[in-house]
Amino acid sequence: MNTGSLRLRLFIASALSVSIALILAFWGLGQLFASHVERRAIDELSVQLDQILVGIERDAAGQIIMGAVPADARFTTPFGGLYWQIETEGQQLRSRSLWDFALDLPPDHLKDGAVHVHYLPGPGSDLLLVMERSVQLPSRLGGIPMRAAVGMDAANLEESTEQFRDDLLPYTLVLALFFVGAGVAQVFLGLRPLASVGRRIERIRAGDASRVGEDFPSEIRPLASEVDALLAQRESDIEQARHRAGDLAHGLKTPLQALLGEAGRIREAGLADSAEAIESTADTMRRHVDRELNRARIASRAAASKTDLAEAVSRVAMVVQKANPTNTLSWKLDVPQGLAVAADMETLLEILGAITENAARHATQTVQIYAREKSQHAILSVLDDGPGIEPAKIEALMRRGGREDESGTGLGLAIARELTETLGGAVQLIPRNRGLMVQITLPLATN
Repeated sequence: MNTGSLRLRLFIASALSVSIALILAFWGLGQLFASHVERRAIDELSVQLDQILVGIERDAAGQIIMGAVPADARFTTPFGGLYWQIETEGQQLRSRSLWDFALDLPPDHLKDGAVHVHYLPGPGSDLLLVMERSVQLPSRLGGIPMRAAVGMDAANLEESTEQFRDDLLPYTLVLALFFVGAGVAQVFLGLRPLASVGRRIERIRAGDASRVGEDFPSEIRPLASEVDALLAQRESDIEQARHRAGDLAHGLKTPLQALLGEAGRIREAGLADSAEAIESTADTMRRHVDRELNRARIASRAAASKTDLAEAVSRVAMVVQKANPTNTLSWKLDVPQGLAVAADMETLLEILGAITENAARHATQTVQIYAREKSQHAILSVLDDGPGIEPAKIEALMRRGGREDESGTGLGLAIARELTETLGGAVQLIPRNRGLMVQITLPLATN
């Protein structure tokens, strides 16, 4: 999977989205729980404050006292975590839990019964959640205004929130794994139609299908339709090119024939050298036209063709042997079954026929044909034990236009070379101590 992979990009986007969503959810749930804990604490403080207000009395000297102390033991334990404080005109009462510390209530001006909630410093520099209420005492208690406050350690609230986050973290990680796995599955399932399109195109290249088809999800169907339209346009263009090539060939026949007729009249006029030059030029033109038309025909079929090399070699060897029944040559064939090349059977037989006939004509005892696969190509070697060819003549035969020598060997080899190059392959002549090896390289067919 490379950095340009669509699958990788979707994986990264899915993982990032899941991570961000879960981080926000984890933080948000923690904040909601903290708010919930704070509300519960405020409700508890409200109850405690009501109990404190109910317990207020006056002694015989007219001083405000706490007649009924709240039952919670934290009020009576120094720094116990729960505190109360009462302020009236010139008098302040505190819980034993505050010890010698007094709450520094802000200078609020509250209406009768109004409640304020603060975070204030407490004993030992601890932060307290404090609820205060301003009340007007009844006439039996002097009818004076009073501020009553009750508080608890805010650290307890934060500790509860942290415990909740600690409990929530494993579940968040499990959800992260689940969502990432679901994202991976979604990516694989979502991209399967694209992989199916790729396989259809491979089948088209291999010649097993002509169109991609439209049996895809609605999001992929336009792509498949465009590919099919492109294939149809290409087929149309190729067909038109073939017609134009045929028209060109037919169009050249008449001028070439006229040129040859003119050469005949020139010859009759006694200008044999000029006539021969014209005839040679016309013949060269005709060969070029035939060769290019043949190349166009072969190239148009090669990409979509698949031919078993072992079958083609077997057929050629059988034909060559039957054509020379008196020949006592030993044939050794070693071509793996299932080795298919990108060529139509007709063209492949023409290539192998020219080279094999040449080997049989010059061999004295043995013709060997074997093949192997290398780097998406099939390499076929045809060996004979004949007199071989001089290196200088091999170079001449391998040059473009080298078609014939005294023995007629070059014509077949040149035709085979041109056809092989049209298929995207190559032909190499390799001299040996005895005989010649012709090595043919052809691209493998797409599976």
